[in-house]
Amino acid sequence: MYFTQLINNTTLIVVILSWALSCLIKGILVCVRDGKIDWTRFTGSGGMPSSHSAVVTSLAASVAIHDGLGSTTFVICCALAFVVMYDASGVRRAAGKQASVINMIIDALEESSPVKKEEKLKELLGHKPVEVFAGAVLGIIIALTYKFLFGM
Repeated sequence: MYFTQLINNTTLIVVILSWALSCLIKGILVCVRDGKIDWTRFTGSGGMPSSHSAVVTSLAASVAIHDGLGSTTFVICCALAFVVMYDASGVRRAAGKQASVINMIIDALEESSPVKKEEKLKELLGHKPVEVFAGAVLGIIIALTYKFLFGM
C-alpha cells in the first residue's frame, strides 16, 4: 500500500525527473565543452543548470498545481526554494571561491606544504546566478510539462 502511494506520487516523480534531467543536461554541457565525458559532472555540485534549483522549484510548482497558490504548503515550498537558491548562489559560491584561493596558496607553497595535491579543497561548490536561474526555470517547466502530458 505504501509503496503504491509512493510510486504514484506525482510530486515525487516531478522532483526526481527534475533532478535527473538537470544532472543529465549538466553532464552533456560539460562533455560538449570539454570534448570528453566527466562522470562527476552528472551528479556533482555546481555547474549549469543548478540541480538544486530545479528540484526545489519543481517541488514548489508541483505543489502549486496540486494545492493551489494560496496554500500554506506552497508558501513553505517557496520559502525552501528561496533559501536553497540563495545558498547555492551566495554562501556555497563564496566557499568555492575561497577554496580556489586556498588551493592556489597550497600550489605556491609546493613541497613545503603539509597538504598533498590529492587533499585539495573542492572548488566547484556553488553556482553563478545564471545557473541558479536556469535550474529554477527548468524545474518549473518540468512540473508544467508533466501536468500537461500526464495530468496531476
